[in-house]
Amino acid sequence: MNSPDIRAVSSISASEFKQQKQSPDSQLRVIDVRTHAEIESESLAGCAHFPLQDLNSAALQSYLQQHSHDSSQPVYLLCASGQRAARAAEQVQGDLDNQLVIVEGGLNALKQLGIEVTKGSGTMISLERQVRIAAGSLVVLGIVLGTAINPGFYGLSAFVGAGLVFAGVTDSCGMGMILARMPWNN
Repeated sequence: MNSPDIRAVSSISASEFKQQKQSPDSQLRVIDVRTHAEIESESLAGCAHFPLQDLNSAALQSYLQQHSHDSSQPVYLLCASGQRAARAAEQVQGDLDNQLVIVEGGLNALKQLGIEVTKGSGTMISLERQVRIAAGSLVVLGIVLGTAINPGFYGLSAFVGAGLVFAGVTDSCGMGMILARMPWNN
């Protein structure tokens, strides 16, 4: 049995992507893996939306086939900063015939370069900011409860701190994945 040809995942700088996107004959296929709420807040024109938490190789492959996308052309993966795009590439690599290209720095880097984004009606806080707010709040809560009620509550702060270390080492954030599934992000 022959194993499928697994194409390498590559990356492209935000400035190179901007040049390609703005060229007159641009036919880039861009998949945005941010949450629904983030898309409603702002988006890059011409992107298809497949939230990371719902990303399905079969649905993505079907979308590419329906839109007559040439399998020899790369598929660009976009998120807010590049982290979720890298995770998306890991999820679907080997299931698609296309080369996957991660846009480094994501939409944040593109906006810094002056690329035009469509502002929506949503006022969503980015998922990364939600994680920082939730983690910081839990640490403060653990300290307050540990001081005021029982020192055992300091364990909450330690647990969150350990989770942040784990997220940094593994580049996988459980809190982010939980928050992405919350009703306000759908």
